[in-house]
Amino acid sequence: MKQPPHEPTRAETVARYGALAPSEWGLEVSGVITELPEGESATALTFDACGGPRGNGYDADLIDVLRAHGVPATLFLNARWIDANPDEFEQLAADPLFEIGNHGTVHRPLSVTGRSAYGIAGTGDVGEVYDEVAGNARKLTELLGHPPRFFRSGTAHYDDVATRVVADLGQRVAGFTVNGDGGATLPAAEVRQEVASAPPGAIVIGHLNHPGGGTAPGVAAALPGLLAAGRRFVRLSDAL
Repeated sequence: MKQPPHEPTRAETVARYGALAPSEWGLEVSGVITELPEGESATALTFDACGGPRGNGYDADLIDVLRAHGVPATLFLNARWIDANPDEFEQLAADPLFEIGNHGTVHRPLSVTGRSAYGIAGTGDVGEVYDEVAGNARKLTELLGHPPRFFRSGTAHYDDVATRVVADLGQRVAGFTVNGDGGATLPAAEVRQEVASAPPGAIVIGHLNHPGGGTAPGVAAALPGLLAAGRRFVRLSDAL
């Protein structure tokens, strides 16, 4: 697939950023959006599908809960997950309730120096950052018919040089305000508590690739009370 005219090449990106040393690293660095704009009263639910041998599952119960309540969400899908779940991808992409975001090509923290997070090795240089972002962006562009607007790396960790590369590739980096399911490790009761306590304007992160975990029942328990209290939910592109 041809690159869009506005997209820099890998070589151009390496030439521009290859000599820069990052000064920030973590979940909240320059270029990462961690909440909706000031004054926004809605909440954005976002769910990652990480892919790989332990991450290719599909939590149909979670999607069914969102659909039953008419609650929109932004779904960050990794290239490996898409390849393992082509039918589910097509159904999600065709549903206007959901927006598809870029969750990387092989689910790596986004670093220009090889930093790791949660035991997952990060990209080692600017070229690898480019590959992690652009590879899945091209896949999504071909499948969706338009490029993804938002990117979230594996582990949601970045340095401030890597986030500049993402911006040059035409995507915005989506962090989060509330960790709704603790990386798909929390039981349902704790997921319910985290999601139910998310303030207006929050971006909530969860996972849709661990069926049988606490995410779906926890979200199912949290939504009725929030909706009854008048809370609105938006996709990231609805507010950003």
